[in-house]
This record gives sequence, structure tokens and C-alpha cells, in this order.
Amino acid sequence: MGDSALAIASGHGRLAGKVAIVVGAGSSGADVSNGSAAAIVYAREGARVLCVDRDTKAAQRVVEQIREAGGDALPFEADVCRKAQLAAMASYCASEFGRIDVLHNNVGIEIVAELEDIREEDWDRVFDINLKGVMLACQQVVPRMVQQGGGSIVNISSIASRKWSPMPFLAYNTSKAALNHMTRVLARRYASDRVRANVVVPGLIDTPHAAHLTKGDAAAGQAARDARNLRCPMGHQGTPWDIAYASLFLASDESRYITGTEIAVDGGLYL
Repeated sequence: MGDSALAIASGHGRLAGKVAIVVGAGSSGADVSNGSAAAIVYAREGARVLCVDRDTKAAQRVVEQIREAGGDALPFEADVCRKAQLAAMASYCASEFGRIDVLHNNVGIEIVAELEDIREEDWDRVFDINLKGVMLACQQVVPRMVQQGGGSIVNISSIASRKWSPMPFLAYNTSKAALNHMTRVLARRYASDRVRANVVVPGLIDTPHAAHLTKGDAAAGQAARDARNLRCPMGHQGTPWDIAYASLFLASDESRYITGTEIAVDGGLYL
């Protein structure tokens, strides 16, 4: 079965009967992103999925892929910096699907700037989206999970949260490190409520967003891809499907006794 094939088998998947919210389910390019791959895999495994993105068209494209394969999904437009929009997201999901079992937080941005050149407004925007946005989404969803008897939060971080990288991403690195710790705190706080919180830590992943950093120059994009491949101990970058499969494990009952952990999906980059 190919990665792009949904092949949804109703009632028999690893997430059968569950409802998932994927925040950042769209893609900035034609290929799948980490977020869209997660939404597709969740649906393939039987979940009903709310595909959330600030770009409605991007969310709708993923919904159409899921529906064409026989899955159940709805689009929702929301900006993670807007508390009211995330409150509406949680209410809409509960109204349409009856519950929320999985909250998958995938949104993240970076700025390219050395310490001396970082503007305060850029630093604040990175933290607003990468950290506060996750907090606000959890704030709206976790009480619902507690009330229904449990749930799973899957936060997408980065290997940049653990180590130096050659790109000047200080704000990004720091925000993702804070995300890791916030996840641990939430995991401990809500463990007795059977609400689990875990982190997927991607290494170098060949995503549309990574390609977009070269601003559409095909030659530069390929050169950057080759350079990223060479940095990976396995000789190649991962794909969004690698992130999606790790997320699936954490979203499913197979990981029911796992909380507060970080799963690195990096091909050995951190070693």
C-alpha cells in the first residue's frame, strides 16, 4: 500500500471510532506536508478528522482527498493566535463529531536572523504561533477530553529544539524547546485524567515548507535538498509520512501508557 493511498477500512483502523483535530492540516505546496500527511493517515485508520488551517483552500484540499477515499473529514479555518477562533474550532468539532479524542498541533514558523539582528516583533510572532498557539488549542480541547474520560495530544516539535543547527533560527529553536517542556508539564498535570501529551521531534524532513525556504528557485531548491540529505546519517531526509506514522502511534490506544515523552524521527541526526 503506497503512502498516498488512503484505503480506508471503516471500523477496522487503529483510530476507529475516534475524532481527531489536526491544526495545520494544509500544505504550502502541491505535495503533502507533515500536517496533511497526519490528517490523511488518521483518516485512513478510521478517525473522523477536522482539518484546521488558516488557509481554508489548503484545508479543503486535504478534506477532499480524505472524502474521495471514503473517509470522514471537515475543514475549519482558524488562526492559532486567535483564542476565539480556537474556541470555535473545539465547539464545532464537538458539535459535528460528538467528541475530541486527538489534538494534533502542527503549526510552526521560523525567522532567519542571528541574535544581533532579531527584531522583538519577529521573536514575539514566532512564540505566539509556535508556543502560545499550542497552549490556546490545548486550553480549548483538554477540558473536553477530561470530561469525556481521556484523549491524546500530539505536538510536533523539531530536532532544532535539542541541538544547534547551521541555520540562524534562534527564536524557532527556543520556542520548540519550550514546546517540549510544556508538553511534559501538561502530561504530568493531566495524567490522572487519562489525557496524554507527547511530542514528535522531526529531524530533516523533505516538506513543501522546507522547499519554500529557497523561494521557488528550482536549482537552489535541489541544491538545498542535496545538502540536507548529506547531513542525515541515513543519507536522506525523512518524509511527512514518517512523521505521520509516529503521530499515529501516539494518537492510538497502542500508546495508552505513554505520556510526556519525545519520539525523535530523525534518522539518527541527533546521535
